[in-house]
Amino acid sequence: MSQKILVTGGAGYIGSHTVVQLLKANHSVVVLDNFSNSTAEVIHRIKKITGSDFECIKADIRDRNEIKTIFSSHDFSCVIHFAGVKAVGESELNPLKYYDNNVLGSITLLEEMIKSNVKKMVFSSSATVYGNPSFPQYSENTPLAPVNVYGRTKKMVEDVLRDLKKSNPEFSVAILRYFNPVGAHESGSIGENPLGTPNNLMPFISQVAVGKQPALSIYGNDYPTPDGTGYRDYIHVDDLARGHLLAFEFIQKNAVELTLNFGTGKPYSVLEVIAAFEKASGITIPYEFKARRPGDLSQYYADPSKAFEILGWKAIHSIDRMCEDAWRWQQKNPNGYETS
Repeated sequence: MSQKILVTGGAGYIGSHTVVQLLKANHSVVVLDNFSNSTAEVIHRIKKITGSDFECIKADIRDRNEIKTIFSSHDFSCVIHFAGVKAVGESELNPLKYYDNNVLGSITLLEEMIKSNVKKMVFSSSATVYGNPSFPQYSENTPLAPVNVYGRTKKMVEDVLRDLKKSNPEFSVAILRYFNPVGAHESGSIGENPLGTPNNLMPFISQVAVGKQPALSIYGNDYPTPDGTGYRDYIHVDDLARGHLLAFEFIQKNAVELTLNFGTGKPYSVLEVIAAFEKASGITIPYEFKARRPGDLSQYYADPSKAFEILGWKAIHSIDRMCEDAWRWQQKNPNGYETS
């Protein structure tokens, strides 16, 4: 049955791919985005990919009057909440920006949801809420001890949602903790579009491949891992988007507080990702080793078994597919969405 869903941050990397999945499942979508880290071109491309039209509203989740107007003019069954700021390094330099956007913005959104009797939310959280436990595989029961401001803001919103559910049993929430999203839509029309120098491995490799960056810096080759480089759990963004659709469908039928890891459960090293990307692109990626960065872990990866048990979800795309799709996106859009 078709539902009407508000997707905050729906023009962003993960949000845009999730909107595609929702539209293909015949749901009605309204996107809310302030375009601080995205562009309206994404909306045009989603419409082209799906052949579907939908409303997009330029607004900020902290703008209570705007949010109130949106809820008063639509009858939403659920909010899928991606909107927020997300760079770990920046969060340490500008913590107030992160608490304002991620925590206070989410509270404003939730207050207006409750006033409009919208009692279902899928929340975009992060594996950063776990911090640095003494073991590499994280289950949903791993103690939460985030080591940076970004992770702390995600944990705070999780706590708000859990407390809200306790106070209001009719409220239904799915908290989704991502590991390392990579890849792009198979069309090559939408993908990861970092502003400035990329913070994440895959877009950095992609920019080296097209000549935008001279070489990849690998921070640390003396970790206690098989090849000395850091191991991470990379997940294709389309697998992640499909998980959001399934989580939404689950909370439509069940008044629950659900917390799930979304990862593959299989980590890859930096050197293994480089090798897979070279195979996908046919281009040699120059790199240089540098000293470890403070706070980087040697390895971590998801235990995704709970998501399979509850939703029937598991990641299906391989590291080769992740690299192929990332490369297709980068080739078609060497300057991101700027060339449109």
